[in-house]
Amino acid sequence: MATVKLENIKKSYGKTEVIHGVDIDIADGEFIVIVGPSGCGKSTLLRMVAGLETVTSGDIHIGDSLVNDKEPMERDIAMVFQNYALYPHMSVFDNMAYGLKIAGTPKSEIAERVAAAAKLLQLEPYLQRRPRDLSGGQRQRVAMGRAIVRKPSVFLFDEPLSNLDAKLRVQMRMEIKQLQRRLGVTSLYVTHDQVEAMTLADRMVVMNGGRADQIGAPLDVYANPATEFVAGFIGSPPTNFLSADLVGATVPKAATVGIRPEHIQFSDTNATTKGTVMYTEALGAETLIHMELPGGGIATVRQSLAQEVPEEGSTVGLVWSEKDQMHFDSDGKRL
Repeated sequence: MATVKLENIKKSYGKTEVIHGVDIDIADGEFIVIVGPSGCGKSTLLRMVAGLETVTSGDIHIGDSLVNDKEPMERDIAMVFQNYALYPHMSVFDNMAYGLKIAGTPKSEIAERVAAAAKLLQLEPYLQRRPRDLSGGQRQRVAMGRAIVRKPSVFLFDEPLSNLDAKLRVQMRMEIKQLQRRLGVTSLYVTHDQVEAMTLADRMVVMNGGRADQIGAPLDVYANPATEFVAGFIGSPPTNFLSADLVGATVPKAATVGIRPEHIQFSDTNATTKGTVMYTEALGAETLIHMELPGGGIATVRQSLAQEVPEEGSTVGLVWSEKDQMHFDSDGKRL
């Protein structure tokens, strides 16, 4: 196990800078999730830690070592990819053992490590099968097993669940979290899925345009987003953004007011504004009501199943507490 430290990391392709000075201190055994939309630089950042991309400037430390110029095999890391990267002609056992064989590990130790990982991942019945005979979830376990048997200081996960269906993603999220807790290995996990980030991370790094907009514990980031981008990206359904003029915001320089869907209520008494119901989404335990506001703005209201839902086409008052408002300036920074 090891700490990981990124100091003012920048990455350029020619004259185009894609990572703009990222600083992250990762504690020994911590689970960090790097989250953001496509093209934000999250995978590039992970690949620089892995040694698959060069660092244009800044330093990466793994443990006590500066690793900028070290090859991937010298960094004591193991990576789990989105596409599993398994050898189709090899058995599960051989896939998991391959890295150890290349490193010259004794056969008896290889057998011991693979057996232990297979037991941990419930792969014991499948050790002689080939990847084509496995489900997507089982293939992902094999890829994780291949990483585990190396006993690395750091695990790197590059969107490992993207190829799985929704139900299996939920199951694998739980398994990855439990596995990381059991092994205690420092982990960096990249995803575009904010639900994965919220449920897996000890701390999350929210990337936006090659910058780390915010680093913090998931619930802290959700409750106190540092920027308009973070407020809109973290949370489902996303935060409503309204013109400060529409809600009469008094905070100096506020251009936009953010209010989460669960904080808005229907009331014709002391309404902050009014909205017309466009359509509703009944999701079982909750209902999402999509509203058209004066001036053409759009807002979403989240209600529990027990609450009465207004009819489509009706105009109703909307109210919320001032303490639930988030104020942002014209640059998207939290005031």
